[in-house]
Amino acid sequence: MLKTVTAVAAVVVAGALVVPTVSQAAEGNSIRVSYADLNLASGPGQHSLQGRIAQAARSVCELEDSRQLPLWTATDRCRSDAVASAQPAYEAAVSSARHGIVIVGEAAALVVTAH
Repeated sequence: MLKTVTAVAAVVVAGALVVPTVSQAAEGNSIRVSYADLNLASGPGQHSLQGRIAQAARSVCELEDSRQLPLWTATDRCRSDAVASAQPAYEAAVSSARHGIVIVGEAAALVVTAH
């Protein structure tokens, strides 16, 4: 019980310290997605991170005029690939949270990259 309370407290403190949840990485086609403010041991926390990953994929894979079918198709494929590229990091973060491992600060992030 004390371990759970300590873990929840650490997540709350980390969440208070995190200002942006999605920020640009050094490369123009990557975005760093923070989950320091989320409880990934819970369904709502996992759902929030999946939403952030999807939003990051939309940001890194936005083409200027995706109304044209070939560009729309390429954009859609890019976004799917970007989400898939973040999946191993997402699964590792959720697994850690389920085992009571709390990651805080800069380490509590994953990178979504366009290919």
